[in-house]
Amino acid sequence: MVSPQEVGRASECSCGCSRAGCCSIPGFALVYDRMRLWPGHLDRRNGRWLKRWIVLEVPSWIASGQPTPDNYTLFQGFEWNVPADQKHWKRLVAEVPKLKAVGVDNIWLPPGCKAASPEGNGYDIYDLYDLGEFDQKGQRSTKWGSKEDLLELCKVAKENGIGLFWDAVLNHKAGADKTEKCRVVEVDNNDRTKDASEPYEIEGWLGFEFPGRGDKYSSQKYHWEHFSGTDYNQANEKKAVYKILGDNKGWSSSVDSEGGNADYMMFADIDYSHPEVQADVKNWGVWITKELGLKGFRLDAVQHFSERFTNEWVDNLRDECGRDIFIVGEFWSGDARLMCDWLDNMDHKFSLYDSPLLNNFSQLSKTPDADLRKVFDKTLVSMNPVSAVTVVTNHDTQPGQTVETPVEGFFKPLAYSLILLRKEGYPCPFYGDLYGLKGEHAADPSCGGKLADLVLARKLYAYGSQEDYLDDANCIGFVRRGTWDKKAGLACVMSNKGPGEIKMAVGEMHAGEKWTDILGWEQGEVEIDQDGYGLFKCPGTSVAVWVRADAEGRDRFPTNFDADIYSKA
Repeated sequence: MVSPQEVGRASECSCGCSRAGCCSIPGFALVYDRMRLWPGHLDRRNGRWLKRWIVLEVPSWIASGQPTPDNYTLFQGFEWNVPADQKHWKRLVAEVPKLKAVGVDNIWLPPGCKAASPEGNGYDIYDLYDLGEFDQKGQRSTKWGSKEDLLELCKVAKENGIGLFWDAVLNHKAGADKTEKCRVVEVDNNDRTKDASEPYEIEGWLGFEFPGRGDKYSSQKYHWEHFSGTDYNQANEKKAVYKILGDNKGWSSSVDSEGGNADYMMFADIDYSHPEVQADVKNWGVWITKELGLKGFRLDAVQHFSERFTNEWVDNLRDECGRDIFIVGEFWSGDARLMCDWLDNMDHKFSLYDSPLLNNFSQLSKTPDADLRKVFDKTLVSMNPVSAVTVVTNHDTQPGQTVETPVEGFFKPLAYSLILLRKEGYPCPFYGDLYGLKGEHAADPSCGGKLADLVLARKLYAYGSQEDYLDDANCIGFVRRGTWDKKAGLACVMSNKGPGEIKMAVGEMHAGEKWTDILGWEQGEVEIDQDGYGLFKCPGTSVAVWVRADAEGRDRFPTNFDADIYSKA
C-alpha cells in the first residue's frame, strides 16, 4: 500500500489530479472506473474531486486494503419465564455451537448471582459473590444452575468464539439475613425530594451476613449504613419509601430526576457514597470478569444509581481487565435526547438500549397503514448510532411484564430486518423470539421461525454502503452494496399493507446477477439490469431479503433452526 507520504511524492496519476498517487491506493481504480461509466462521467479535470470523495467517503477498509470487519450480533440468552429448574446453563451449553453457526457473537446472560428467592431471576439480588456455589436462600444453585454448570458454559463459549456479557444488578440488595434499627424519614412516593414524615426509628431488613459463603471472595458485610433507603418497616409492617438518615447520608445527586430523584427503586438501596461499598463492588466487577472470562456487562437500571460511581466502576474494570470490555446500560426512557445527554455525562463509556426505537416498533405495528418512514424518528440509533443497542423485545417488555411493549407478530420480521441488516446500531435479538416464551403468555418462536436466517444474513451479507428507498409510506426498502471482500450485498423491501415492490440500485458490479429471497416468502428471481437496478418485491404485511442466488453461504439457507431448547437438558 502507498503511504500518505508516498502519495505526496508520487508523479501524476491516472486520474490526473494535481496531488498524484491516489490511483495506487487499493480499490481506487475500481471505484474510479465504475464512476467513469456513469452519465456525465468524470474526466481528468475533476479527478481531484474524486480523490477527495474516496478519502472522505470510502470506508477505511478500501484505503487500507484490510479485510472488512465482521458484523457482530448480541443475543439475549433468557426470557423472564424460563423454568426455575436450575438447568438453564446446561441448555445454553448445548445451544452455543448452533448460535455461533447462525452468526451470534456474544450472549447476554441473566443475572446469575444468588437471588433472595430460589425462583428469583436475580434482579432480587442477595449476594453478588454467590454464583450458585453456596447453600444460601434455600438452595445451592441459582434458578439458572450451579456455578459448575456456569463455568462449563464459559468454557464452551470460549471454545466457540462467543463472548459472554453478565447482567449486573448493582442498584440494590434483597433478602437480608436480619433486621437492623436505623433512623429514617418517609418521603413522598411521587417526589422523593419531599419528606412525608418527621424522623423516627424503624426496623428494616438491612443486615446481610452471607452465612453460607462466609468471607470467601469478599469479607464485606452489609448493614444499615451501607444503604440509602428501604421500603419496609418490620416493627409496624408498614410499606413506604424510607430515606435512611445519618452522617453523609441522602439520595445520590447524580441520578435521573424521575420522581424528583430516581435513586430509590426497590428493596435495600445501596449507598455508593460509602467507601466500603465502593471498594467491594469495584472488587466484584474485576473478580467476576476474571472468574468467568467475561467480555462485557449489561448494567441494570443505570439511571437509578450514582453516575459518578458508575464511571469509576467502569474505569476500574477496564484498567484491570482490558479496555475492550463492553458495557451497555438499561436506561429505559422514551426520550432519546435525554439518553444522549446521559451518554454525554458518562463520557460515552457506555451503550444504551434504544427504547424509543422499540416504542416506535410497537406503535407502528398497532396502527393501521402506519407510515413506515417514521420508524427511526427520535430514536437513539438515529441520534447516536454508535451507542445504540437495538432490540425488538426483551425480558422487561415481553407480555405480562411491567413495561410490556407489544410488537404485533406480523411486524417482528420487519423490525428485526431493520435492526439486523442496516449499518447503524448493535442488534440484540431476544431469546423469546428465537425459542418461544413459557408461562402464562406462552408463545411460539416469532418471525415464522426465520429469526436465525435474518441473523445469519447479517453476518454474511449486510455490508457496504447503504441507500434507503422511502417514497411510499407503506412500502420501504434499502440496499447494502457490499465491500471489496464481502461483495454480495443485499436488498430488503417490506410492507405493512399489501404486496409491495421497489426498483432499487444494488450497483453495476451486480449487473446480470440473479437474486432470490433468502426467507423464501417471495418467490421468483430478480435479474439485475446493466445499470445495477432490480425490481424487488415482498408479500403483503411482510418482508423479503434478496441476495444473489449463488452468493457465498446461500447453501446455508434456510437455516431450519431447531428451537426446541427445552429437550436439551
